[in-house]
Amino acid sequence: MTPPTVQGPTRSSASGPVRGTWALFSAFLLFWLVLEMVNHGGGTIPLGIAGLFTPDLTLFVGPSGSHEAGQLPRGRVPGYNLAHRPVVPLLWLAVCVVLPDPPGTALFTFGIAWLLHIALDRALGYGLRTVDGWQR
Repeated sequence: MTPPTVQGPTRSSASGPVRGTWALFSAFLLFWLVLEMVNHGGGTIPLGIAGLFTPDLTLFVGPSGSHEAGQLPRGRVPGYNLAHRPVVPLLWLAVCVVLPDPPGTALFTFGIAWLLHIALDRALGYGLRTVDGWQR
């Protein structure tokens, strides 16, 4: 009989080339984000900065429960995983393209920053969470 394995904090098992591709995509998005913020100014600057941090606010949203270090409480996993899927900010960007300019550009910049956050997470080896709250 073998003792049960204890799941601990881990990083993604993605290969080096996959993480490298995410890193290159991150560099592209960072350049694009700064370009948008410099070219448009105004509301694009605070929304661009907010977009970098907003996805991780899902770490604090939802019911809490018992959990170990590195483990997200089960009630917070669905929101975290939703905010860290690249398709969500891509859909956001698609909607922002058709919005009129005053809010559209700033919201578009938020979407670029959101996608940059996800790309950086993937490049650093952080992926989605399992149902139990552990890194995949």
